[in-house]
Amino acid sequence: MTSHNPDLPNNEDMSHGLLLALIMHLGGSVDLPASAFESDALGGSQGEFYAVQLDPLNDTTVRLSVVPRPPGV
Repeated sequence: MTSHNPDLPNNEDMSHGLLLALIMHLGGSVDLPASAFESDALGGSQGEFYAVQLDPLNDTTVRLSVVPRPPGV
């Protein structure tokens, strides 16, 4: 996720906030297999090949999606 607007949080803060919102929505914890943290699953050792896309669905719902990071970002 890229943010060019100075009024928006930086990418690291936005990613952290989205992760917290998702986990809290799911009850505060999520069980994942250890393989979810393998380099291939993450898209590189730090997830550098993926980005988060945030799409509003209606007035009360948004969709978070993992998408390939655009070239050069």
